[in-house]
Amino acid sequence: MNETVFSVSALNERVKGLLESDPILNRVAVKGELSNYKIYPSGHHYFTLKDAQSALRCVMFRSSAEKLRFRPESGMSVTATGRIGVYSRDGAYQLYVSGLMPEGTGDLQVAFEQLLAKLDAEGLFDRAHKKPLPAYPRRVAVITSGAGAAVHDIIRVLGRRWPLAKILVLPVRVQGTEAPPEIVGAIRYANRHQVADVIITGRGGGSIEDLWAFNDERVARAIYESEIPVVSAVGHEPDVTIADYVADRRAATPSNAAEIVGPDREDVAAWVSQTGIRLGQAMKGKLDGLGRRLEDLAARPALTDPEVYLGAKRMALDYARTSLAGVGEKLTGEKRRGFVQLAAKLDALSPLKVLGRGYAIAEKDGAAIRSADAVAPGDRISVKLTGGSLDCAVEEVHRV
Repeated sequence: MNETVFSVSALNERVKGLLESDPILNRVAVKGELSNYKIYPSGHHYFTLKDAQSALRCVMFRSSAEKLRFRPESGMSVTATGRIGVYSRDGAYQLYVSGLMPEGTGDLQVAFEQLLAKLDAEGLFDRAHKKPLPAYPRRVAVITSGAGAAVHDIIRVLGRRWPLAKILVLPVRVQGTEAPPEIVGAIRYANRHQVADVIITGRGGGSIEDLWAFNDERVARAIYESEIPVVSAVGHEPDVTIADYVADRRAATPSNAAEIVGPDREDVAAWVSQTGIRLGQAMKGKLDGLGRRLEDLAARPALTDPEVYLGAKRMALDYARTSLAGVGEKLTGEKRRGFVQLAAKLDALSPLKVLGRGYAIAEKDGAAIRSADAVAPGDRISVKLTGGSLDCAVEEVHRV
């Protein structure tokens, strides 16, 4: 029995050729759960597709991965399409994936939900960041397709409701891969040059694919960063996009956006009219009150008969002067009596009074001598008496 002997590389190449020549395995769809999903710096995606019994190695090259519209994650159930091939170096077969589709829902819906959760976690939808719209805008920037029905609806409604506003249309594509960067550029242009008081951005309704430009993360962040308030007007009532969540106001339709942005001129005119009436009534009431006050002042005696009024005031002044003089005299008398009493007490304590009663004050060097120990025989002292003083010499000191 003759056996064909292969090298490892030759055998791997033989198996690879057999697998890759099978038309079924050249275009195959495999359903399973993603496991160990990794994205390498090269941009290639490596993962395992598994079910309850088996696992299949998979690789998605960068060129295919860039077309994904959602972010694959381990544990996600998907259907992978591609071809079966053999990686000769390892002798292992694997699925070369060209496309991934989430199970149970479309890839765009998954991408929408993933981005919604991400931006919500970052706080882009918080009401604290919502800017108020101007009550009476002078300039409105409309960022939408220049040829679509949306721009004509906005111009028509704004022209009818608030013709005082100047409308600036910044035409952009609203569908396709070029749409998101154009929308972002228009929003940033409007802010950089401050061309408007409020921005309306959106388009008419359509499928999720048609509206996808307004689910783009770049557009969402441009709306969030806009210093000018932004009204999102994408599609019709059931259509909801990421732009609706992050915008300062969401409008159900482009026409509704114009209604939100522009006040009804008839309502404003009615308000101005009513305010004018109320102001006139308030002014009339104020003038009537001032008129009554003037009449009351004019009827007072000070104006009707100044002499009588001044006479009464003079009498009151004389009475006050008399009362004040009496109070002053009474207070002066009390203070005088108090002074006399204090002077009498001070006079009673005067050293001169003591001298008048026959006492004398002996001093040495200008200080009173309080004890015999303070002097010695031969000291010169002065003795003060009533009517004069004596200069004396101490001959002898007698201590008790």
